[in-house]
Amino acid sequence: MKLEKKTNRYIRQIMLSEFGEDGQERLFKAKVLVVGAGGLGSAAITYLAAAGVGELGIVDGDIVEEHNLQRQTIHAGKVGMNKAESAKIFVEELNPDVEVVAYPFNITPDNVMELVKEYDVVVLCPDNLATRYLVNDACMLTGTPFVHSAIGDFEGEVMTVTQTPCYRCVFPEAPEQINHEVGVMGFTAGFFGCIQAAETIKLIAGLRTLAGKYLRVNLLSMEFITVDLKRNPECPVCSGKLKRIYPENYDKSCRVVKFE
Repeated sequence: MKLEKKTNRYIRQIMLSEFGEDGQERLFKAKVLVVGAGGLGSAAITYLAAAGVGELGIVDGDIVEEHNLQRQTIHAGKVGMNKAESAKIFVEELNPDVEVVAYPFNITPDNVMELVKEYDVVVLCPDNLATRYLVNDACMLTGTPFVHSAIGDFEGEVMTVTQTPCYRCVFPEAPEQINHEVGVMGFTAGFFGCIQAAETIKLIAGLRTLAGKYLRVNLLSMEFITVDLKRNPECPVCSGKLKRIYPENYDKSCRVVKFE
C-alpha cells in the first residue's frame, strides 16, 4: 500500500511525532491475528482496522446471539451469523484498505501452530481459559508476541507478552472450577479491547508497551494497578521444556503434563 495515496484517512495518527509515517508504514505491512470476535475482540478489531493494519485474521467458531450485542458491537444486525464472518463484513465496510481473513472455527491444538505462525502479533480475546493457555504456548514456541486480556463485571487485566515472562509464569494452571457465564458491562469489554488494540499498534510501531508488566483495572472504583512481572523458573514453557503442542496440556487445569 502506498502511503501517499492513503494519507488523508490516517492523517491524525501520522501527525503524532511518536508514530508518524514510519509507524503507519509498519502498520500497513503488519499481519495481526485476533482470537475471538466477542466483546474484547469487537473493540480490538474496530481500532486495529481503523488504524490501517495491513491484514487481520479473525478466528471464532461461535455464532452471534442477541445477548452478545450489549458488548459485541461489530455484530449489529447479524444474529445467527458466524462471528468471524460477521467481523469480516464489518472490517471491509469500515476500512477497505485492510485485508481480512475469516477463520470460522475454533482454535485447537491441531490448528493453532499453523494459524499463529502466519502472523506478526496475536490479540488474545477468547472466552475460555484453555484457549489462553493454548495460544500462550503456541506463541512462545513460535516467538510470536501476543496481547492478552480477560474481563468480568467491571474489572479486567492486560498482559503484553513479547518473550518471557509468559502467561504461564503468572498463572501456571487454571482453577479447577470456572463459571464461564459471568456478568460483564459492555464498556468493560470495550475499554480492555481498546487497550489491546493500543498495545498491538505500539508493538508494531516499535513504541513502549506493557511487556513485562501486569495491568489490572477496576472500572467501578477506577483503581489502576500495575505489577512488574518476573519469569517463573519452574515455567515449562519459558524454561524450554515444552517442545510442541500436546492436547493433554489443555484439559481441566491446563497444567503441562506432557513435554516432548
